[in-house]
Amino acid sequence: VVIVRDDLIGKAQKGLPDIFNYEKQANQESMLNTPASYTWYLVGLVLQWLKAQGGIAAIEQINQRKAAKLYAAIDQSGLYSNPVAVADRSRMNVPFILADNELDKAFLATAKEQGFLSLKGHRSVGGMRASIYNAMPESGIDALIQFMAEFERTH
Repeated sequence: VVIVRDDLIGKAQKGLPDIFNYEKQANQESMLNTPASYTWYLVGLVLQWLKAQGGIAAIEQINQRKAAKLYAAIDQSGLYSNPVAVADRSRMNVPFILADNELDKAFLATAKEQGFLSLKGHRSVGGMRASIYNAMPESGIDALIQFMAEFERTH
């Protein structure tokens, strides 16, 4: 979504792609190109789902609770740790490292066997990363925490 003051319309640089020329966009009622209708459809489904969950405020509370649970499990662990300062922690991506990086492969393999996918951390940072976006149910976080505790007990 772009909101442009009327006095700025018509002042696009020469050679700028039409999509960024707000005069052309305004003249075509923001339909300069065929809209990405499938994308709009999917966004509509996501927005309906968000509304059914109680709206943005409810999702925010759920996400805060999910992240707090996972961070608490990591912080109280003897095997896992989080390198991010508490004030800077994300509610969507929770990175963590194992005390012994020799266990990383075993952790990922065992996690995959248990149905936990894509936990490998970013290639430039390493470690692990649990992405707990809006659609991840709280029960999924509970299951991950239980798996992590069991892995810690056995290693």
